[in-house]
Amino acid sequence: MAELVLSSVAQGVLTLTFNRPDSLNAWTDAIGRRYFDLLEQAEKDPSVRVIVVTGAGRGFCSGADFTTLSAIRSGSYDETPDPRPNTFPTTIRKPVIAAVNGACAGLGMVHALVCDLVFTAAEAKWTTAFPRRGLIAEYGLSWVLPRLVGQQRAMDLLLSGRVFTGAEAYELGLVNRAVPGESLMEEVLAYARELAVHSSPASMAVIKRQVWNDWDVTLEESAKTAVREMLASFERPDFGEGVASFLERRDPDFPAL
Repeated sequence: MAELVLSSVAQGVLTLTFNRPDSLNAWTDAIGRRYFDLLEQAEKDPSVRVIVVTGAGRGFCSGADFTTLSAIRSGSYDETPDPRPNTFPTTIRKPVIAAVNGACAGLGMVHALVCDLVFTAAEAKWTTAFPRRGLIAEYGLSWVLPRLVGQQRAMDLLLSGRVFTGAEAYELGLVNRAVPGESLMEEVLAYARELAVHSSPASMAVIKRQVWNDWDVTLEESAKTAVREMLASFERPDFGEGVASFLERRDPDFPAL
């Protein structure tokens, strides 16, 4: 049986690939468990500094598998849900970058947008899909989307369930970059390697926590937390190495997490 999520590491970058190409990588409980297990392993692996997530074949993730949806509809669904929420990637201390290579729909869109950075093929097809299936804005998407693109644009994408391209996703401010599909992985991996070489793992972990957590706090609370984190950073070896490498005009040698 084929691996549901492929895994490979090179130059500090772990690439995870959803591997159900015949279904455009439709989401199942099994693929979710395997993906989250690999994220947990990556967090503990000192050789991994950045994580890239993509899909095999023509899709990133086409949403929930219709076999699952049909079982829920008929009342025959009996899987035990994974206790880890679909927002789990936001809790991983290492940067997670989505490389949306193709179809990105419904639950697939959730999994793209709970990554820390999103690159997309310009021609990739995106859709929330939910209202066209009689569903609602699932798994925090009603919270994430307005913060990324504003309330009116979020309302459009959520209420219409219309299909839009990766190029429009970039214009809306939904993603960091939209590039031709044939160069997507090259650009994503180059960016990821830049982080792996030049950014402190400890700094990235704290910054990631600050950004995700600070959406729920006031500016004053955020500033107070930042002062505490800054003082703590002065005590880490990363600070000394960051300054020394700059003065010596060389690549830094930051310790792993």
